[in-house]
Amino acid sequence: MLTDLPNVLTLSRIVAIPVLVALVAMGRPLTDSAACLLFIAAAFTDYLDGKLARARHQYSDLGRMMDPIADKLLVGASLMVLAGTGRLAYAALYPAIVILAREILISGLREFLASTRISLPVTRLAKWKTGIQMTAIGFLLAGDSTGALLHLQWLRVGLVGAALLWIAAGLTVITGWDYLLAGLRHVGRTDGASKIAS
Repeated sequence: MLTDLPNVLTLSRIVAIPVLVALVAMGRPLTDSAACLLFIAAAFTDYLDGKLARARHQYSDLGRMMDPIADKLLVGASLMVLAGTGRLAYAALYPAIVILAREILISGLREFLASTRISLPVTRLAKWKTGIQMTAIGFLLAGDSTGALLHLQWLRVGLVGAALLWIAAGLTVITGWDYLLAGLRHVGRTDGASKIAS
C-alpha cells in the first residue's frame, strides 16, 4: 500500500513541505525560484497521483485519506510561511485567511458526513478554484525577486500572485457556500432519520 506509486506521490507532497518552508525562509532570489519550482512539482503530483490511481486501479483507504490532507498541508504551510515572512503584499493576507478558513470548514463538514457515509463530490468550479489558487501561490512563492533574477524587472510577479489569490478567494467563498448548503441538507436528513429511529 505504501509502495503504490500514487501513495508515494501523495506522501511526497508532505515531505516537500519542510524543504519548501526552509527555501522561503532563506529569502533569496535563487531560493525563491527553487521554492516556486518545488511547489509546482508538488502540486503536479496532486494531478498525477489521481490519474495513476485510476489508470492502475490502485485505490486505497490510505490514498483517499492522505490525498486531501496532503493538499491542505501544502497550501496551508505555503500561505503561512508567506505571511510569516511578510510576502503577502497587496492585501493578499485577507484572501489567504478566507482560503484557510474555508479549508477548515469543508474538512470538518466532510469528516462529519463521512461518519454518516455521505460524500460531497468535487464540483468543476472547485477544480477551477484549486487551479487558480495553486497558480497564485506559485507566483507568490516566486516573488518579485525571481522576476529580477530573470532580468524581467517589469514583471510584478507578486502582484500577479496577489490578484490571482483574490480571484481564488472569491471562488473559495462560492464553492464553500455551495458545499455548506449541500452538507446542511444532509445534516437535516440525518437528524430526521435519527428522530424516526428513536
